Amino acid sequence: MLLALFADIHANRQAFTTCLAKAREQGAEKFVLLGDYVGYGADPDWSVSTVMELVGSGAVAVLGNHDSAVGNPKVQMNAEAEAAIEWTRGQLDAAQRGFLADLPMKQEDGNLLFVHSEATRPDSWIYVTDTSIASRSMQSVAAHVTFCGHVHKPALYSLSVTGKMTTFVPTSDVPVHLLPGRQWLAVLGSVGQPRDGNPAAAYALYDTVKHELTYCRVPYDVEGAARRIRDNGLPVWLAERLLAGR
Repeated sequence: MLLALFADIHANRQAFTTCLAKAREQGAEKFVLLGDYVGYGADPDWSVSTVMELVGSGAVAVLGNHDSAVGNPKVQMNAEAEAAIEWTRGQLDAAQRGFLADLPMKQEDGNLLFVHSEATRPDSWIYVTDTSIASRSMQSVAAHVTFCGHVHKPALYSLSVTGKMTTFVPTSDVPVHLLPGRQWLAVLGSVGQPRDGNPAAAYALYDTVKHELTYCRVPYDVEGAARRIRDNGLPVWLAERLLAGR
């Protein structure tokens, strides 16, 4: 089965629409959604409704910290993120807020684990940014491959049976064979707010038969997404960072 994995959509309708269309064109058979469907962007209503429809059709979805913040004002964020979440609360209806509140922190599918942040303590929203955090996460689970988001920068970690760690930034559109003798932790890039200097939307494809993971990038209407942010009175910085991929 070919899985299409999306993380950190952040209410970016232009980016998510483009990624979904491209993944379907590539033959994706099942969708996995790794959290943060809202926050920063200007189309939270559409984003949550789309995720709800996908889940209703068999997609897997987990909770992100921005999704959690919609119903939990105690979640700490910077000023711009908090302003966007406060605005987002007023854009979602009761059914959409209930859907977000009921999302699980993580889901398993055979030897695959899906989570928004670090798997050991997913409700602490720890960023997987180095080999020590990645190693701790992998050693805490039995999964052959853990998929997460939260960082907004693509990275791939692996752990051998002897404890040797490797890490690298995968090349877009080049399949990586995830060897069975190692554990793997795949940090996806962001659909709706990349932060690696490339404004193109990011997602990934995983072939469960070949055990091949492909990180993908696709250009989208960044100007349109930025315009929506400005037109809705959200912090201008949130629009400007989309254009720079920061």
